[in-house]
Amino acid sequence: MSATSDFYLIGFPALQDFQIPLFLVFLLFYLLILIGNIIIIAVVVVDQTLHKPMYFFLANLSALDILLTTTTIPKMLAMFLVNAKTISFHVCFLQMYCFHGLAVTESLLLVVMSYDRYEAICNPLHYPVKMTKRVNIQLAACAWITALLIPIPVVFQTSQLRFGETTTVYHCFCDHLAVVQAACSDFSASFQTFLGFSIAMTVSFVPLMLVTLSYVHIIISILKINSKVGRSKAFSTCTSHLIVVGTYYSSIALAYISYRTDMPIDIHVMSNVIFAILTPLLNPLIYTLRNKEVKCTVKKIVFLKIFPPSKNCNLMRKN
Repeated sequence: MSATSDFYLIGFPALQDFQIPLFLVFLLFYLLILIGNIIIIAVVVVDQTLHKPMYFFLANLSALDILLTTTTIPKMLAMFLVNAKTISFHVCFLQMYCFHGLAVTESLLLVVMSYDRYEAICNPLHYPVKMTKRVNIQLAACAWITALLIPIPVVFQTSQLRFGETTTVYHCFCDHLAVVQAACSDFSASFQTFLGFSIAMTVSFVPLMLVTLSYVHIIISILKINSKVGRSKAFSTCTSHLIVVGTYYSSIALAYISYRTDMPIDIHVMSNVIFAILTPLLNPLIYTLRNKEVKCTVKKIVFLKIFPPSKNCNLMRKN
């Protein structure tokens, strides 16, 4: 280990002549992520009608998305704008820990949100008793704490690898696999690659199995509802979450395919960057377009003068 070594982030090797366009694109993405997720948090906090478990977890997800992208994008912007590609040893591993810890938190929060929908649809009579404010806070806290503990051993062991005085990392940020591949070749680096990949697959697919299991029960319960309107209303409460889950795991699948196949390094880097920003970018859009309560509140609070609340919004709130 060389605790005084620096890392040199290459970014996209094939796009070195397009730094300003990359800066503008990622700046736009970052601003959209910040604005969209801050709006979600604001409407959930301000509107008393949204003080429900589903929206409490949604606010957690939005806060997480802001933190996740803030871990990586500001450094990327500095790389593209002023060629600030050097990052110190300690900052690199702090970034690695934060990125992977927050990514795991996202997968666990999606599980918690699916459990909330399971209780709301499969056990509606017991839902207010089971999903109390205290239980919601405990579930969210468990997701955050568990996820932030998982990467610690791997990040620590990776920091013990041997690196050169200035190590070149073929990535836009300190991703675990990219840093391990940049280490001086030895058995430890190979083991760390295998260990990191195994943990990543575990924390991705175990939550996916739990989400799938929840929705199997949810769909069975919905199909038992006699009223077509009732079935439609029950399913509509899950649609946004299902789209978010699909987006999240599609980006993971893309990163997995690029890792397992012999693709150019730029494709591998891009797939990881897409994983880092796609869900945070789309979450606010999905929840404001697909969720009537959130959409009506956004119109009322943020766009009141341009989009006056419709009668449908007012009728829905009365009901």
